Amino acid sequence: MADPWESTMDHAVAIARKAGEVVRDALRGDRMVTTKSSAVDLVTQTDQKVEQLIIQSVKEKFPTHRFIGEESVAAGESCILSDSPTWIIDPIDGTTNFVHTHLTVTSTLDLQVEFGVVYSCIEDKMFTARRGRGAFCNGEPLQVSQQKAVEQAIVATEFGSDRDPEVVDKIFQSLRNVLCLPVHGVRGAGSAAMNMCLVASGCVEAYYEIGVHVWDVAAASLIVSEAGGVLMDVEGGEVDLMSRRIIAANSKTVAERLVKTIVAFSPPRDDAAPSDRCEDSTHLSARKV
Repeated sequence: MADPWESTMDHAVAIARKAGEVVRDALRGDRMVTTKSSAVDLVTQTDQKVEQLIIQSVKEKFPTHRFIGEESVAAGESCILSDSPTWIIDPIDGTTNFVHTHLTVTSTLDLQVEFGVVYSCIEDKMFTARRGRGAFCNGEPLQVSQQKAVEQAIVATEFGSDRDPEVVDKIFQSLRNVLCLPVHGVRGAGSAAMNMCLVASGCVEAYYEIGVHVWDVAAASLIVSEAGGVLMDVEGGEVDLMSRRIIAANSKTVAERLVKTIVAFSPPRDDAAPSDRCEDSTHLSARKV
């Protein structure tokens, strides 16, 4: 029986590589930067160009498929998962890295939960996963770390773009609690997708964050699961990718230890009405870097 998803995933990998070429070319020139929800929530013309490249390519090959794209949602489109095959797209997960020529830049694609693709185009690392078929980097199988002692773990996190003092206080309270478990260290790649791929690769034991978006974590969530990891809400229980809260860990043991340390809060959901979201689709400023 023919595999209904094989050609779709092959196309995702191919378009991710094309997107990576656009990103690498843009790194050699000026990068026009605008802002979204705050002065540190950045978007570039390359983000928008890559998202349109992906959407146009998919529409030509799969005209009935739907899309949730970071830049499309920022421009006012809805963020709703229907029963139709849906591509969840983050054209550049790690825009701040891109703006400052940091070397971790990824393009992520996800077709609901059937497969996930994360391409780190500077390193030329292609992370892929198919439901029930494992996770891979450049064709090599991925496996999470077997370290179950959180005191010997490396934990990844990010600080997000919300600069509300109460939110920042909670983020740093969580960070202090995690450091005082203690853990061996805390790291951050500047990209939710890459942090989760580091979990899948066994390089770090866990990643947590509040304030991410579905397009940041959808593809990598399958990669973590297929590499033997677990996903959990920051207060325990099943993860909801629209809730903007996630723990990705190598084991339930490590995830549950983190649950006890994280100071939880609930940002507006991705599938909330546009007026209820934090993001303002109006660009506040523009500059070249």
